[in-house]
Amino acid sequence: MVIRSHIFIRRLGLLGLSLVCLFCLTLQVAAKEFVVVIDAGHGGHDPGAIGKISKEKNINLKVALKLGGLIKLNCDDVKVVYTRTRDLFIPLDRRAEIANDAKADLFISIHTNALAKNRTAQGPSTWTLGLAKSDDNLEVAKRENGVILYENDYETRYAGFNPNSAESYIIFEFMQDKYMSQSVHLAQLVQKQFKTHCKRQDRGVHQAGFLVLKASAMPSILVELGFISTPAEERYLNTESGTSTLAEGIYKAFLTYKKEQELRQKESSDKEKKAANSEQASEKPVANGKQAEDKRTTEGQTAASGKPAANAKPAANAKPAAHSKPSTSTEVVFKVQIATSSSKLSTKDKRFKGVSLVEMYQEKGMYKYTCGTSTNYYEVLQTKRQLEKRFKGAFIIAFQNGQKIDAQKAAEAYKKAHPAHR
Repeated sequence: MVIRSHIFIRRLGLLGLSLVCLFCLTLQVAAKEFVVVIDAGHGGHDPGAIGKISKEKNINLKVALKLGGLIKLNCDDVKVVYTRTRDLFIPLDRRAEIANDAKADLFISIHTNALAKNRTAQGPSTWTLGLAKSDDNLEVAKRENGVILYENDYETRYAGFNPNSAESYIIFEFMQDKYMSQSVHLAQLVQKQFKTHCKRQDRGVHQAGFLVLKASAMPSILVELGFISTPAEERYLNTESGTSTLAEGIYKAFLTYKKEQELRQKESSDKEKKAANSEQASEKPVANGKQAEDKRTTEGQTAASGKPAANAKPAANAKPAAHSKPSTSTEVVFKVQIATSSSKLSTKDKRFKGVSLVEMYQEKGMYKYTCGTSTNYYEVLQTKRQLEKRFKGAFIIAFQNGQKIDAQKAAEAYKKAHPAHR
C-alpha cells in the first residue's frame, strides 16, 4: 500500500510537471503577437492636400486613431504601433523604419486624395507598390512622395530621388516585391469593405511608386480615403460618422486578412507535422552506424572515387559569380541606367533583349542595370536618347575610381574640358 502511494505521488508529480510545461508553452504561443503599424500620412509643417475647410493631415490622423482603437478594443493578440499620434512631422523613411523596427506583420498608410485644376472625383482607392501604369497614377505617387521635399537633406537620404521627375520612377519598373500578392489581396479586401460597408464609390486597387511602401519589409498598402478637393466628399471626410465608417471598413478588411493568415499558418503547420511524423515512421534503425555512413556517402562524395555523388546538392551558401564592376580608372566613366530591381536579374534577361553589354551594380540593397559605358559623355548621351524609346525614364550616371559620383557635375566638367566634341 505504501509502495502504491509512492508510485501515485510520483505520477501525480510528473503530471503536474507536464501541465506546467504545457502552460508555459501556451504562454509562449499566446505571447507571439500580430503587429500592425498604422501610418497617418503627413503632419506638422506638412499639411498634405488642402481643401476648402480642412487639411489632409488631420483627416488621416482621425481615421488612423479610430482604426487603431477598434483593433485594440477587439483584438487582444494584436499590437498596434502608430507612426504618429499627434500633429507631428515624421520623415518618410522614418515611417518605414518604425514598421521595420517593430517587425510588423502589416503596414497600413492612410492618406486623402486630391485633384488639381478644380477637377472633381469621389470615392476611396487602395494602392500597393509597383510601377504607375498611367499618368494619373504617377501623379498620385508624385504628390505622396513630395513629402520628402520638406526634409532638408532629402537628396542624400533618398539617393537623389526627385519626386517630381518621371525618370526617378524608373526604380519601380522591375520592382519585385515578395509581399506583393499579400498586399494586393489586403487592398482588395479594403476596397470591398469601402463599397459594401461604407457605401462609397469603389475606385479600385492600383499600383504606383510610393517610397514609404518601397522601404517597408512586410505586406503594405496605402489607402486614399477620398478626395478633399471635391467639396461634397470633403464635408463627408470631416464628419465623425464619415471618419468612423471609413475606419470600420479598413478594420473589417484587416480582420478578414488576419483570420485568413492564421488559417494558412495552421494548415502549413499541420502539413509540416504530418510530414515529420510520416518521415519519422518510415525511418528504421540500421546496425553499426551504417545508416549514417551511407547518408554521408550519398550526400557528399563517394568514399571510393572521391567524386561528387549523382544526388549531391550545392552548398546553401554558394554565391553567384559577380558581375563586372565599374572602372577603377581615375577617368570619369558615364553609363545609361535603364532598370532597377529589388531582386537580382540576369543581364541576359529577356527584358534586356537587343541591348548589348548590360552591366549590374548594387546600391542600397537594390540591383541596378546599365549599358553604353563610355568616357565620352556625348556618346553616352546619344545612347540614352536611343534607349528612351524603349526604357522610359532612362538616365545617365557617372563613376570615378569605382565610386558613383554626381552625374550632372561630371557632365558639366566634361563639357568644359571637351567643347569641341559638341
